[in-house]
Amino acid sequence: MKKVDFLALLNAMNIGADQIKKIAIDTGFLIRKGLIEPADILYAICCTATHGTVSFNDLAAKIDAETTVSVSRQAIAKKTNKESCVLFLKKILALVIISRIGKEEIDSLRRAGKFKRVLVQDSTIIKLPLRLFGFFSGVSNAQSSVCNARIQCVYDLITESFIYFTIDSYTKNDQKAAPELTIENGDLVIRDRGYLTLKEIERHWTAEADCIYRHQSNIVLLDNQTKERINLLTELKSKKQLDFEVTLNNEKGTKIRIVALPVSDEIANRRRMKAKKEAKKEPGKECLALMSWSIFMTTISRQDANYNFLFKVYSLRWRIEIIFKSWKSNMEFSKIHNVSKKQLLLILYARFIMIIIYIQYIFSPARMIIKKHQKRGLSMIKVVRYLIKNASKIIQVVKAIESYKGKIGYHLIALARYCSYDKRVRPNFEQDFDIAFLP
Repeated sequence: MKKVDFLALLNAMNIGADQIKKIAIDTGFLIRKGLIEPADILYAICCTATHGTVSFNDLAAKIDAETTVSVSRQAIAKKTNKESCVLFLKKILALVIISRIGKEEIDSLRRAGKFKRVLVQDSTIIKLPLRLFGFFSGVSNAQSSVCNARIQCVYDLITESFIYFTIDSYTKNDQKAAPELTIENGDLVIRDRGYLTLKEIERHWTAEADCIYRHQSNIVLLDNQTKERINLLTELKSKKQLDFEVTLNNEKGTKIRIVALPVSDEIANRRRMKAKKEAKKEPGKECLALMSWSIFMTTISRQDANYNFLFKVYSLRWRIEIIFKSWKSNMEFSKIHNVSKKQLLLILYARFIMIIIYIQYIFSPARMIIKKHQKRGLSMIKVVRYLIKNASKIIQVVKAIESYKGKIGYHLIALARYCSYDKRVRPNFEQDFDIAFLP
C-alpha cells in the first residue's frame, strides 16, 4: 500500500494529517519539524508490521521509497526507541477504535434489540523473545524458560467493532483482567469460565447488565429458600434437565439462573478426554460426571431467554476465536524477533491498527453490502488474507464502500468472489447471530 493510499484510508476514518500531527505533538513524539514526519513513521510501521519481523532498515527503506527522503536506520532507531513513540501509536490506536466509516447498513433490528451491546471477551497468548521475560513473565523450569504475553480483546457483536485491546503479563490471568471491563446498562457480556468470579456476576447485577457463563464445578450454589447447598449432580440425575434460580454463596446472596440440558455420550466423552489431557491434576468424579450436561449460569430471566437462546448466544463467543485465528494465520503474530519492549509494543499496536482497518472498516460494512446484493456470507479469515496479500486493493475496497449508493461495484464483487464462505450445511456466524437475536 502506498503512503497516499494509507493516509486516504485514515482520512476516510475521519483521522486527518492535522490530527496525526497534533497527537504527535501532544505525546511529545514531535518536538520540532524534521525530515521524517510522524505520519511517515506511522505508515512505515503499520505496513511492515503485518509481514512478520520489522527492522529499522525496513522502516528506513519504506520511508525512502515513499517520500524520497533518505534516512538511515540509526535515525529511525533513535526516533522510534522512545516512550513517546509508543504513546503516539497507542493514541492513534485508540482513535482508530472509536472512529467510524459511515455504516448506514447496521441492521435496524439489531439496534432495536434488548441488548445495547453484546460484548465477547477472550485472551490469546503470544510467544516473545526471552529477553522480555522480566517484563512479561512466562513459563520457566530448571531446563528452559519461555516468555509469553497475554493479549486481551473485547469485541461488540452488534456494531461489529473492537472495544479495546491490552497487552499484559502472562501472569495476569483472565480473572485478574475481568474487572477492567467497563460494563454498562443494557450490555450482554459473553466470556468463558476463566473470567468467572462471584464478584463479576454481582457487578453485572449492579450495572443492570447481563452475562452468560459456562458453569464452574467449584462454585457453591444455595437453595433460595433453605440456603442449603445444592448438589447439582444429584438434581440432574433425577430430573435430567434444569432451569431454576439459585443463590450464590457470597455476602450479598446474589441470585443466578442455572440452565442445564443433557448432551450426547459422544460429546460428553470428548469433553472428559479433553479435561483429562489439559488438567494439571486428575479431574474429580463429580466434575467428570457433570460433563454429560451443558450447564449455563446467567442473569437473563426465563421470560427473556430459553435454553436454545442461551446456547446460540454463547456459541457466538467463538467469533473472537476466529478473530484471533485471522491474526495468527495471516498477520505473522508468531514472528517477533529479538526486540526491546518498546519495539514490541510498536509492532503490536501497529498490527492492532491494521486488524481494526481490515475487520471493522472493511470486512463489516462489505459483509452487509455483499449479503444484501449477492446473498453470500463473507469469511473474515479469507478477507484478512486477501487484503494482506493484495494491499493495493485496500483503498479501492474502502472507496467502493464509501461510494456505495445501492449498487454494488467491481471491487466488492471481487471481494465476494474470493472471500465468501464455501457452500455448506452448517450455519456460519452471520446465520447463527440472526437466529439468536432476530425475531
